[in-house]
Amino acid sequence: MMSWRCGRHTAKLKTMTSYEVKRGIKLEYFTIAYNLIEAAVGLIAGIFAGSVALVGFGLDSVIEVTSGATLLWRLRGDARREPAAIRIVGVCFLVLAAYVAYEAGEALVSHRSPERSVPGIALAAVSMIVMPLLSRAKRQVAGRISSAALHADARQTDFCAWLSAILLAGLLLNALLGWWWADPAAALVMTPIIAREGWNALRGKPCGDCC
Repeated sequence: MMSWRCGRHTAKLKTMTSYEVKRGIKLEYFTIAYNLIEAAVGLIAGIFAGSVALVGFGLDSVIEVTSGATLLWRLRGDARREPAAIRIVGVCFLVLAAYVAYEAGEALVSHRSPERSVPGIALAAVSMIVMPLLSRAKRQVAGRISSAALHADARQTDFCAWLSAILLAGLLLNALLGWWWADPAAALVMTPIIAREGWNALRGKPCGDCC
C-alpha cells in the first residue's frame, strides 16, 4: 500500500513539473514575441530621436530575446544545460552594461540633445506594466521547477521594468522641461547594477533570492 501511494505521489509530482515546464516555455515564447516588438519600436524611435536611453532600451530588448531563446533551449533540454544557460544570460547583462555606459558617457560629453519621442514614452509606459507581471510569472515557475537559469531570466525581466521606469523619466524630463542630460543620465543609472548581475550570473549566482 505504501509503495502504491508513493508511486501515485511521484507520478503527480512529475505531472506538475511537466505542466510548469510547459508554462515556462510559453512564457519564454511571449518574452521573445513582446521583446521583438519592443526592440523594433525602441531602436527605430531611438534612432530618429537621437536618444541613447531609448536605443539602449531597444538593445536591452534584443538581449531579452537572446535570454528567452536561451531559456527555451534549457527548458526543452535537461538540467545539464543549466550552467551554460546561466552564463549566456550573464554575458547578455555585461554586453548591455558596456554599451549603455559607453553611449551615455559619449552623449554627456558631447552634449548631444535628443528629440522628443512620443512613441518612446508610450513604449516605456506599456513596458512598465507588462514586465513586472511577466517577471512574477517567471519566478513562480522557476521556483516550482528549481531552475536558477529561469530565476536569472526573471531577474533580467525585472531590470527591463526598471529600465522602462528610468527611460520614461528621462524621456518625460527631456520632453516637458528640455533637460537634455536626463536621457543619458537615465541610461547611466542602471549600468553598475546590470554589470553586477551579469558578473553574479557568470559566477553561478544569478540573483540574491536563488542559490
